[in-house]
Amino acid sequence: MTTILIRKTSDGEYRGFTCMGHAGYAKGNQPDILCAGISALVTNTINSLEELAGEKMNLVTNEETGFIKCDFKSSLQEKSTFLLDSMVFGLKTLSKDYGTKYLQVKFEEV
Repeated sequence: MTTILIRKTSDGEYRGFTCMGHAGYAKGNQPDILCAGISALVTNTINSLEELAGEKMNLVTNEETGFIKCDFKSSLQEKSTFLLDSMVFGLKTLSKDYGTKYLQVKFEEV
């Protein structure tokens, strides 16, 4: 199962997020389409935040374990908040469509 923990302040400001684990949706030797979808959403958001919005972040990854930790170095611009809102929307939709047995999106106040 993949668990994604979104960290926000009490004011709703994003501070970062952590992705942990592989979805485990695939059967047999087939590719895991859910894990691929999660990876595409998260990776595209991180790349967009860096390249298009110029945001600075600390990033730790481990592809084998499916671990990504992203911490923002400062408050985000409005366009960056929109990018993260879009990522969260996509992840929640995947969780709803494929089931919380494979993907859980959680929030933590920091």
